[in-house]
Formats: sequence, C-alpha cells, structure tokens
Amino acid sequence: MTQPIPQSPRTDPAPQEAALIGVRNFRDVGGLPTTDGRRVKSGRLFRSGHLAHATESDAEFLGSLGLHTVFDFRNGADHALEGPDVELPGVLNVNIPLSDPADGSEFWKMVRGGELAQLRELLGEGKAAARMSRSYRTMIRTRTAEHSRVVHALAEDSVPALMHCAAGKDRAGLSIAVTLLALGVEREAIVADYLESNAPHNRYRVRRGSDAPEARAPEVMELLAPLFDARAPYLTTAFDAIDEEWGGVERYLAEGLGLAPETLDRLRDRLLD
Repeated sequence: MTQPIPQSPRTDPAPQEAALIGVRNFRDVGGLPTTDGRRVKSGRLFRSGHLAHATESDAEFLGSLGLHTVFDFRNGADHALEGPDVELPGVLNVNIPLSDPADGSEFWKMVRGGELAQLRELLGEGKAAARMSRSYRTMIRTRTAEHSRVVHALAEDSVPALMHCAAGKDRAGLSIAVTLLALGVEREAIVADYLESNAPHNRYRVRRGSDAPEARAPEVMELLAPLFDARAPYLTTAFDAIDEEWGGVERYLAEGLGLAPETLDRLRDRLLD
C-alpha cells in the first residue's frame, strides 16, 4: 500500500513547473531546510524520472531551466528498455550507472513477465521490501566513488543540475539524498521529499509483459508495490548504513566521499541561500 505523503518541509514556493507529459516525478528540491537554518536555493537542483520519452513541450520546459548538467544514473539495460534521453541543447549529459547492466536483469524480466506463482515466490512474505532495503544499503556502501563524483561536480561547475534514473525514485533518490546530506539538510526533510515520489502523477508506470487482466490483478500489483513505492524505511536504512559504516555523516562525507572542507563550502555556497 502506498504511504501517505507528509507535508512538504519547503516554505519557499518552487518555480512554476510545467505539466510535463512524458517525464515523471519531476521536481525542484529548492526550499528544503538545513540544520543551520539555511535553505536549498530554488532553480539549482532538480530530480525526475528518465527523459527518454520527453515530448517537444517537455524539452522546451527543461531547456528553460538553464541546466548545466543532467546526471543519468541508468544502466545499459535501462537504456535498452527506455531509450536515451532527449538531447537538450547546451546541456552536458553525464551517465553514471549505479547498478551493473547485468545485475538483476533476470529478476526484472521475471517481475515484468512472471506468473503469479513465480511472483509470490520471488516477492511475497516481505521479500520485495527486504530486497529494496538491501539495495539501498549496498548503494551507500559500494557506490561512494560515483556519489563522490556527483557531489564534487556540483561543487565545481555542474549547477543547475538535474538528477534522474528510470523512475527518479531509487538511484536518483539516493543520490539526491547524499547531496542533501552534504548540504546539511535535515534528514526528516530529505525523507519527506523522497516520499513525494508516491504522488499519483509522480509514480513510475509499471510495465507488465502481458496485457491480460490477470497480469494486473490486485494480488500481482500488491506483490509489485514494494518495488515501485517510495517507503521511508528504504531511505532510513541507507542513513543507518552511513552511521554504522562511518559513524555519522561528517566522516562519511570526509572519508567515504573524500570531500574536503573547502569543497563542502563551495558546494553550499552554490546551492544554499
């Protein structure tokens, strides 16, 4: 079941956002509060699902944002399924895969085409949610080089930036969360922003391999729900991994991501009011 979306922690209104047609889960993370009383600047950091199906009007809107860089966290399998992003003139597109193209390909093939009995075995009795939590912990622990690359780029010259994966929820959500931690944003505010991916207009459209009614039967959709929901425990277990592995955010930023104090200062000057 989809979780309720908490009230947004933003107090500053975000810029007017177009009604995007082919891009899901788009938003400006501006306005989120930091622990020292500052806020993320509007118009500097955006997140979304993939841009492969962006319409002409979508591309026009995205082009109006003045983006310097689009960070695409999809892998080869995602690109084969969805296609490349639309080209935005003058915008640097940086692909940083956050999962191996072959990792889980059979799993996702089963998800999209598997029969009910197979899905019960694969996803039932809490297995789907447990898989999601494990993947978040694994990304935090093993993808420090990729997350370091993103945050260093933002500190140097890559702003305004848009981060996306396929749904804009997991890989992009975790990369946004890491960036917001580096900015000193409150954890509760990071989780609240993450949970906005559950809004009906933001949710990823689940593709099943069959159009038969049984392919979208209530039990099938219930089994799939943990994979396509944004659930607070997924993100908080990533925070727990930071605390367990590095003893807290400060050491994670310094040792895990290799962020020097002067780099953090530049990052915060670029992205905070």
